[in-house]
Amino acid sequence: MEEGLRIGVLISGGGSNLQAIIDAIGAGSLDAEIAVVISSRPDAYGLMRAREAGIPTCSLTKELYRDPAKANELIASEFARAGADYIVMAGYMRKVTVEVLRAFPDRVLNLHPALLPSFQGAHGIEDAFNAGVKVTGVTVHFANEAYDKGPIIAQRAVMVEEDDTLEALTERIHAAEHELYPEVLSLLAAGRIVIDEDRKVRVLGRSPDGRRSSDG
Repeated sequence: MEEGLRIGVLISGGGSNLQAIIDAIGAGSLDAEIAVVISSRPDAYGLMRAREAGIPTCSLTKELYRDPAKANELIASEFARAGADYIVMAGYMRKVTVEVLRAFPDRVLNLHPALLPSFQGAHGIEDAFNAGVKVTGVTVHFANEAYDKGPIIAQRAVMVEEDDTLEALTERIHAAEHELYPEVLSLLAAGRIVIDEDRKVRVLGRSPDGRRSSDG
């Protein structure tokens, strides 16, 4: 791409994944600009992170979400006004609906704290831990109208240790998120992510075993 990727970010809480993206941009490993950060809550700490980085912000209210269509229309409008190319959900705890998805088709990314399609929903880390799995992880995928079922872009495994606690596992899951999300956005900025006719994501320049090809 001639210019860096321009993204809009959706948050609901502390914004640690937002901070990871901000840090990657600052370090020069991600060629992108955050056009605006929108929070579902006006008291989200992530808004302070954005403001400290000089990023425009917008916050919604619980009252506005009583009409989900109206809230999502406002979100789509704000991102379009800011000139966002892609929408990045980073700890956003509300469902993105058709008003946003149709305004940004195949341009809304979500981060899930488990290896989809396993352990969908809002409690992916806890559900995986309670199920006794030996490997869990994180997934970055394109969002669609089916919750946690959009095309998978990338995944990273996180081992569950024999003496793990939920708190310790959660910490390692978040660490993996903070690495993977900026990496995926970097691939997106380089134009290397495509969705094929089978609705599967392909990373251009990567061989089937996951390594970079010689012409990648």
